[in-house]
Amino acid sequence: MNFKALLAAGALLATQSFAIVGLGVHYAPGFGTKMSGMDSPAPINENDNSVLLKHEGFSGTMQGFGFKLWVDLLPVIDIEATMNFQFGSYDATLYVENPTDNSYIEVPLEIELGGTPFAKANPKFVAMTGDLSITYPITFIPIIRPYIGGGLSYHLNSFVLNQKFVSSVVDERAMTLVKELAGIGTNIDPENLDPNTRAMAEEKSKELGETMKQNVQDAATNEGLTKSLGGHVLVGLRAKLPIIPIAAYGNFKYYFGGDYPKEVDAGNMTVEVGVGLAI
Repeated sequence: MNFKALLAAGALLATQSFAIVGLGVHYAPGFGTKMSGMDSPAPINENDNSVLLKHEGFSGTMQGFGFKLWVDLLPVIDIEATMNFQFGSYDATLYVENPTDNSYIEVPLEIELGGTPFAKANPKFVAMTGDLSITYPITFIPIIRPYIGGGLSYHLNSFVLNQKFVSSVVDERAMTLVKELAGIGTNIDPENLDPNTRAMAEEKSKELGETMKQNVQDAATNEGLTKSLGGHVLVGLRAKLPIIPIAAYGNFKYYFGGDYPKEVDAGNMTVEVGVGLAI
């Protein structure tokens, strides 16, 4: 048996099993994140029940996706750079008072996020995380490369549609409608209600609801993201057949740090499963 040829073949196999650089796309769900909802509608302004707000919550798994760049060229350690996008949906509703009978008109809030994957839909809590990781291969066997590591994380998180946010977008037109509705309410006779008065009140209530909805939508598209720094640890695995420039990978990450809205309890766990071009 020619041991030199065998060793050379093994070395070639090992060399071709790992890439100098790789670029991949992956599924990246986040686990354990919870967003608390409201038990009942509450006024957006204290001592004024003309406009109420109620938002729900979510728990469990945030859906997500991401991109990864890795470099295996350095001795002893490898480097990964990852960007993940995760989101959880929740319902939010405005309740606008009709002063003629003290009922409320419900206005479900939808947010137009043009140019994003979400389009017009229920509000979403969105978390974007950029990771820079240093990893250490546990073994150097061909084809399969298990590793451990950790690094820095840069968190960007969206807002939650709560009373503070909604009350901040009450403009002059909305205040005018609120005052007009209040004036109608103080001048009606509940036992002898004029149909025209009822129709006018319903029309202004609907107009106020749509005005507030548009204000919330406009402010949501312009609202900045909360930025913060944190860190993470990870355990992962990459696999690549010789010669073929395709690799598969999987990571489990646990995060620490990061700034989130008070309604959000971050689960801090993400799994990345994907494939990429490896050369």
